[in-house]
Amino acid sequence: MSDETQVPAGDEDAELGQSDAVREYFGDRYELVARYAASLRDEGELRGLIGPREVARLWERHILNSAAVTPYLGDVRSVADIGSGAGLPGLVLAIQRPKVEVHLIEPMERRTAWLQECVENLGLENVLVKRGRAEEYHGAFEVDAVTSRAVAALSKLARMSLPLVRRGGAMVVLKGRNVEREIEPARKVLRSFKTAEPEILEGRTVDNVEPTTILRVRRT
Repeated sequence: MSDETQVPAGDEDAELGQSDAVREYFGDRYELVARYAASLRDEGELRGLIGPREVARLWERHILNSAAVTPYLGDVRSVADIGSGAGLPGLVLAIQRPKVEVHLIEPMERRTAWLQECVENLGLENVLVKRGRAEEYHGAFEVDAVTSRAVAALSKLARMSLPLVRRGGAMVVLKGRNVEREIEPARKVLRSFKTAEPEILEGRTVDNVEPTTILRVRRT
């Protein structure tokens, strides 16, 4: 066995969450983000929101990953986060942008209960939790941008998301590295909504945290 001290699983991630770099990144919103992360760490696995292996990489894999989408939203006033689940990226976005109205759309009752608890506990006045599938809200309202994370392939995701996006708005979603492969099969759907060419963007947050892949599709 090595003589080196073994760092318990998750300690590196907790240190990342408390680091000066992360505090600087979130600025005056850091304390709320940290409270949300602590709740997710304490209850996320128990309530079926994140897997057991995800607790040890909560900040890097989930909080900062979600935060990476925010700069690409631009000067929006309203956002819908579909399939919001544990609130990723929707709750992180809502904390970062307190003047943006954020709709968290989630079909599972136990998850919407969690989201509502978080909204109340964090005192977020800019969040509306909506139980249901995104398709159920087509025609009910429109927003400047729709976000999501690991919900569906682009062709299906576009059909779910774009009807909620007003003209001039965009679908800005967290995707895997192979998202380029999803674009061609989705061309017909994207054309039906009169979108511009999809943009594959790199989402960076703090040094030494792996960037994430973001896809932005604007409605024209």
